[in-house]
Amino acid sequence: MKHLAAYLLLGLGGNTSPSAKDVKNVLSSVGIDADDDRLDKLITELEGKNLQDLIAEGSSKLASVPSGGAGGGAAAAGGAPAAGGAAPAEEEKPAEKEEEKEESDEDMGFGLFD
Repeated sequence: MKHLAAYLLLGLGGNTSPSAKDVKNVLSSVGIDADDDRLDKLITELEGKNLQDLIAEGSSKLASVPSGGAGGGAAAAGGAPAAGGAAPAEEEKPAEKEEEKEESDEDMGFGLFD
C-alpha cells in the first residue's frame, strides 16, 4: 500500500510514469524502506497505464460492491447522490429533539456507580 501511495503521489505531482527509483526516493524521504519485490511488481503492473483511467475503472467496480450488513441499504441510498451527481439543494432535517432535561434529584445525589 505504501508503494502505491507513493506512486500516486508522484502521479499527482506531474510524473506520469514514475520509476522504482522515484518511488524509493519518496518513501525514503519519510523514513520508509521500500520492498524491492513488491515495488517491481507494482511498476510492471502499472507500466504504460493511465492512472486516471485506472482510478475511474476501480471506482465503478467499487460502486457495485455491497458494503455492510443490516444497514447497508440505507448507506447505499445515502451515498448515491454524491456518486451520481448533483445532490438536492436542501435535505430535510429531522425534527429537533427536545432538550434533555437536567438530571433530577430523585436519586439524592447518589448514582449506581458512584
